[in-house]
Amino acid sequence: MNRIVLASMAVLVGASSFAAPVTYVLDPTHTFPSFEADHMGGLSVWRGKFDSSSGKVVYDKAAKAGSINVTVDMSSINFGMPKLDEHAKSAEMFDVAKYPTATYTGKFTKFDGAAPTEAQGTLTMHGVTKPVTLTIDSFLCKQNPMSKKEVCGADASATFNRSDFGVNFGDKYGFKQEVKLQIQVEGSPAS
Repeated sequence: MNRIVLASMAVLVGASSFAAPVTYVLDPTHTFPSFEADHMGGLSVWRGKFDSSSGKVVYDKAAKAGSINVTVDMSSINFGMPKLDEHAKSAEMFDVAKYPTATYTGKFTKFDGAAPTEAQGTLTMHGVTKPVTLTIDSFLCKQNPMSKKEVCGADASATFNRSDFGVNFGDKYGFKQEVKLQIQVEGSPAS
């Protein structure tokens, strides 16, 4: 009996050491990159989102490792006000004709158990690449009760200075340049 138990444990330990990283494709209908930025030096806070994004996350639970690669369609910016959306797309702000996408590429750098809690990487926006650290406030993988497939989801946040990326509209009027990102994301294993 002890031999069977020991053999079973050896198989389980051996199998876990060979666990492969899993690539998760982000679900655009369950991914919501949003942001908030100052208006007129504290007069109000403007919030918006991007309606179109894509990407993948590679997650190796056993090795406590992984990577993130996300692309955002900058022309999908949505403040809920068409006139403001068009201004944000113009050369005066994001210049989406010249810089149609923003990308974030990073690696998981901190974990709580098997769950990542931080990713360090680079954000490329408006033709400029700078380091940005994402704080992963929650991370969970589980079976989706409807599709019966595994899905992983996270809630992440970051703060950066938009003028570092050459997007400094309003600075001469006292607009604060800090932007807060809030990103809700879900993905499923690639087929």
